[in-house]
Amino acid sequence: MIEDFLTHGLDAVEDAVREAAAAEITPRFRQLADHEVESKTGPHDLVTVADRLAEEHLTASLTKLLPGSVVVGEEAVHLDPGVYAALRGDAPVWIVDPVDGTRQFVHGDPHFCTLVALARHGEILASWTYAPELGQLATAVRGEGAFLNGERLRCGSPEPGASLRVATAHPDYTNAETKAVLGRLDVEGVSPRPCGSAGLEYLRVARGEVDALAFTWPSAWDHAAGLLLVGEAGGAQYTVGGEPFRVDRDNELPFAVARDEATAVRIRDLLRGGE
Repeated sequence: MIEDFLTHGLDAVEDAVREAAAAEITPRFRQLADHEVESKTGPHDLVTVADRLAEEHLTASLTKLLPGSVVVGEEAVHLDPGVYAALRGDAPVWIVDPVDGTRQFVHGDPHFCTLVALARHGEILASWTYAPELGQLATAVRGEGAFLNGERLRCGSPEPGASLRVATAHPDYTNAETKAVLGRLDVEGVSPRPCGSAGLEYLRVARGEVDALAFTWPSAWDHAAGLLLVGEAGGAQYTVGGEPFRVDRDNELPFAVARDEATAVRIRDLLRGGE
């Protein structure tokens, strides 16, 4: 059934993502009232009414498109962490981040997106990265390539001799230990900077605008769509343990994502403490 859906049902997913954003996100951009923004785990971990309603919208539409599927969404997991276990189950799973880059969204910055990925048994099969205010929709299907607004994406490789452009976990979301690990990237030949929306950073790697990413947290909704997008565009990724990051297991963090194999290995080795 899922094979048939991957052949015939993906256009309907794109429509569902666009419709959720049009109904619940874009009308609230730069229109949020104070009571529509709350903190979850801390002052930098924000959630808005748009996040919640968009996830509810997507949960209803996506499970209708693929009967028997389930949703692992950021807001649902916040309310019930047990929802995350569905990633290890047998049912097809929609992995949803309704507003990736909520801080940007709250502050009127258009660099936010909606992330949706379809996975089964830990394998990411298809993904959608939609930035409505930027007019960008990136899609990927396992084995069929990655595309931005219908144009094929290819990561390419960094320019020889140029300093590697690397986006890393934002310091507002890291503790002293992870700051120290990420500090290993502050070496000659590497130019790290804090990342914004994770989904848009993955898209920048797939477009060849950023050379690598170094992430320190495991949340599947931040990574699933982008990992497939970069992989299908020719990129590579490794955890510091040497294995690829997977959404259905505990991963050894941090992990590196890059435009090509050599760059992924370079960033991974630096994160390990090597040269």
